[in-house]
Amino acid sequence: MMNFTVPDFEVERNPARCISCGACVRQCSYGVHYFDEDGKTVLADESKCVACHRCAVMCPTRAIKIKDYEMAYKTHHNWTPQTQKEIVKQAQTGGVLLSGMSNNKPYPIYWDKILLNASQVTNPSIDPLREPMEIRTFLGRKPKKLEFDENGKLKTRLEPQIQLETPIMFSAMSFGSISFNAQKSLAMAAKELGTLFNTGEGGLHPGLAAYKDYAVVQVASGRFGVHKDYLEGSRFIEIKIGQGAKPGIGGHLPGEKVTVEVSNARMIPEGSDAISPAPHHDIYSIEDLRQLIWSLKEATQYKKPVAVKIAAVHNCSAIVSGVARAGADIIVMDGFRGGTGAAPTRIRDNVGIPIELALAAVDQRLRDESIRNTVSLVAAGSFRNSADIVKAIALGADAVYVASAPLIAMGCHMCQQCHTGKCNWGIATQRPELVKRLNPEIMHERVVNLIHAWNHEMKEMLGGMGLNSIDSLRGNRLMLRGIGLTDRELEILGIAHAGQ
Repeated sequence: MMNFTVPDFEVERNPARCISCGACVRQCSYGVHYFDEDGKTVLADESKCVACHRCAVMCPTRAIKIKDYEMAYKTHHNWTPQTQKEIVKQAQTGGVLLSGMSNNKPYPIYWDKILLNASQVTNPSIDPLREPMEIRTFLGRKPKKLEFDENGKLKTRLEPQIQLETPIMFSAMSFGSISFNAQKSLAMAAKELGTLFNTGEGGLHPGLAAYKDYAVVQVASGRFGVHKDYLEGSRFIEIKIGQGAKPGIGGHLPGEKVTVEVSNARMIPEGSDAISPAPHHDIYSIEDLRQLIWSLKEATQYKKPVAVKIAAVHNCSAIVSGVARAGADIIVMDGFRGGTGAAPTRIRDNVGIPIELALAAVDQRLRDESIRNTVSLVAAGSFRNSADIVKAIALGADAVYVASAPLIAMGCHMCQQCHTGKCNWGIATQRPELVKRLNPEIMHERVVNLIHAWNHEMKEMLGGMGLNSIDSLRGNRLMLRGIGLTDRELEILGIAHAGQ
């Protein structure tokens, strides 16, 4: 069938530098580069290029550049070139458009419109290099008050608590959606940092058994890999109801990615599609959710907190209120910029709301109902740097999940083709020749370096605000100011405008 579009990217090869070594041919899993019939000249099929940059990075002579393919379209603000290309693609295939990673539409990024306050004369700042600065975080249900006996011994019974040395955890990415080496890199980093990684809904690979004390395990609608040892071999359990990149939509891991190892971890036949229904077929009310929460607590002798993960949607405040009353210890909210291995493009780009607005609204609702202490709030959905995290905590988060940032640290170039399983960087693939490109011993150190840097920056920002602990910032919206926001946006965020 004739293709009515041109490539998205252009491969520019410098003939003065190219030595025809074939490195680009060997490195590209998409088949962009190939040798001509003479076996010496390297050519490129640009229609296959996804701009993963593997060829450019690995070229020993820096002979390759990947550029946007310049093609003039008649100017039209409604029927943009991208819109036309998507229509042509669907006309050719008759299929749903799929995308990996996060929403790339130019919606407002509220983190960039929120500023932090700073101490000056009357409330001096704190130097984190010379004075203690506490970023340790505890997740779990907290009592309204503490009672002690006459000897000063605690009488109040505490629910199970999760201690994190940093308020940053690694978000859910299942074995199957990402490679074993990528997941092991995150597990190794979590152990070294004193935090947790989330297995996603793909079960726990036996090769990660040594890291179970640093694992969060998911119970999703497909119940993949869920059994008693899986639940007990974790720090806490997370019931996945929704995901920020695809609210109201289930999951689908193509059969070609279900290798022997993936099938064993998920407890499904090799080569079969792993389909998670949109709803849990045993949850149709808050009462049903309550039953599952307490069933999981019963199965683990009430030793582990149970979390519930929902997507950030317009009525999330009411939803979270119900989830908190259903007995959840931790509630995770995932905003619409959250990443994904695969999602229908239309869902990813048009469903859900920003995590900033959802987080502020939910924290305020729980405070208004005097039940904020009954749950910890974990925010997710595209945290790009330490400043985003500090602002999230000031809006009410106890901790955050990150996923895209550590993947970028390991080599991801946001080509958004995770669903193809051809990831040239060995991350979103199960192909052995690609998986081995990612060395966990090296990559986990890059992730550790990233979080160490963010931890240091968070301490600097706390010190600049005159605070010496992350607890003093949690929900402290007086430390935030908005800029370029409407009165309604400021009202929902619960912050004053810059200058006030």
